[in-house]
Amino acid sequence: MEVILLLNYILKRFLMLIPVLLGVSLLAFSIIHLIPGDPARVILGERATEAAILNLQEKLGLNEPLYVQFFNFLTNTLQGDLGRSIITNEEVSHELLIAFAATIELTVVAMIIAIVVGIAAGTIAAVRQYSIFDNASMVGALVGVSMPIFWLGLMMIWLFAYKLGWFPPSGRLDVGFDIPRITHFLLIDTLLASNLKAFINTLWHLAMPSFALATIPMAIIARMTRSSMLEVMRQDYIRTARAKGLSEKVVIFKHAIKNAFLPVITVIGLQVGLLLGGAVLTETVFSFPGLGRRLYNAIMARDYPVVQGGILLVAVCFVLVNLLVDLTYNHIDPRIKME
Repeated sequence: MEVILLLNYILKRFLMLIPVLLGVSLLAFSIIHLIPGDPARVILGERATEAAILNLQEKLGLNEPLYVQFFNFLTNTLQGDLGRSIITNEEVSHELLIAFAATIELTVVAMIIAIVVGIAAGTIAAVRQYSIFDNASMVGALVGVSMPIFWLGLMMIWLFAYKLGWFPPSGRLDVGFDIPRITHFLLIDTLLASNLKAFINTLWHLAMPSFALATIPMAIIARMTRSSMLEVMRQDYIRTARAKGLSEKVVIFKHAIKNAFLPVITVIGLQVGLLLGGAVLTETVFSFPGLGRRLYNAIMARDYPVVQGGILLVAVCFVLVNLLVDLTYNHIDPRIKME
């Protein structure tokens, strides 16, 4: 019975994905066409003749009415065809796959840092409320939320790359390594190639951008963990557990953390979705070839197919992450039913 309810819930959520994607695609299509500038003029340059511009517009279908262009975009998308890039003439799905793999790799490493440090700092701050560690961690969380990522990234490049020479300033892998791109996840491809030096080099390139990207979610997770832990620690069942003579470690790790984790999971899910689509500044500062940087370049070049396909990809990931968070709720707290 529970399996049937779970499957029905997943099916309903996937059906809800259809109007969401339709709305997102319409919004993305409308916004990108409101941006001043003509892709044909961008491609051909300022000295292009009007005849050449009109010819390219007709070839790309840009002379069609907007509703016809939108209908063609939806029809092709449903068939799995996101079109070709106006600038590179490559398939959009292939370009987004490569860029999105880099962004996922960066996001996963950033979220591991944010979750480990954030939960640990928030838990210790709640257990040792009003201590020096509590005050220091909350001040650090405030600084982490308030600090602009582009400024932090530039300062990290200046200090750790150029002054100290500890980390590379940009890219995913040094030029000297020739790794077959099988999955486009370099951490996986380097392991498949049995190249430990390339694997370490990839981690070295991920260190600075992932830490810069992790600062905001790390601070938010730490603050949410502390707040949720403080609320749980005041509950009656925690007092009962202590009255039974259980050690403080058992009370915290077996009873408190599990019950305090639900709001933290929500924050983690939202942050994963935001990082997947919002790593534009980090990827631009560190010249990291991810989805955010690719979308930024596509917007500047008026590359409509890439922008529309990228926004749809981010929207799908956001919905899937939220679905995973809801399923995690049910696993952690059986009182939550999938009805």
